[in-house]
Amino acid sequence: MPARLNLVVLGKQGAGKGTQCKRLAASYGIPHISTGDILRGAVKAGSPLGREVASVLDSGALVSDDLVIELVRERFEEPDAQSGGLLDGFPRTLGQAEALERILGDDGIKLCINLDVPIELVTQRLSSRRICQECGAIYRDTDVEAISGTCTNCGGDVVQRADDQPEAIRKRLETYERDTEPLLAFYESRGLLVTVDGDQSPDEVTSAIEAIVHERGLA
Repeated sequence: MPARLNLVVLGKQGAGKGTQCKRLAASYGIPHISTGDILRGAVKAGSPLGREVASVLDSGALVSDDLVIELVRERFEEPDAQSGGLLDGFPRTLGQAEALERILGDDGIKLCINLDVPIELVTQRLSSRRICQECGAIYRDTDVEAISGTCTNCGGDVVQRADDQPEAIRKRLETYERDTEPLLAFYESRGLLVTVDGDQSPDEVTSAIEAIVHERGLA
């Protein structure tokens, strides 16, 4: 394995990025770096940046690119990220992608994996998703936990998030098309983009990604 195996995973909301990142992180011994987790972790740690994030979130505003970029920079300085990382939720824009190149330097992104899933399918996945407000466990609307409203992991409330409602999903997908899809051209121009059919079982998607990583001699 190279000094750092840095992978970016892109795809529409509901494409299965989180599931695949967790699996691949375990396979390759590198951390799953999710910006959502980074933001929550910074707030919980109470670091100077974390207090700044908390202040922004409390005000209801969006966390700025500069702040997110600095948090990602700090994350890559942690011991468990010295062998690389799987980026999920970052970069979201071309500006963030360019900043990531500066952060990683010579150990840059080795591969950008685009999970391709039809809009109809991700809409169905998101609208049927239910989430525990306490531990973040994900359920389907047909699961007993969703029907009862109680998480079997921690006893927390299982709810449908406001942004998983049909109108909110449409807006989220429009934002993805506008801001994130240009990243596909960015990574393709660097010879780093591969597209994987996300409309398969999780095991099949994982196998397809691992085969590509192996073929490219990255692990």
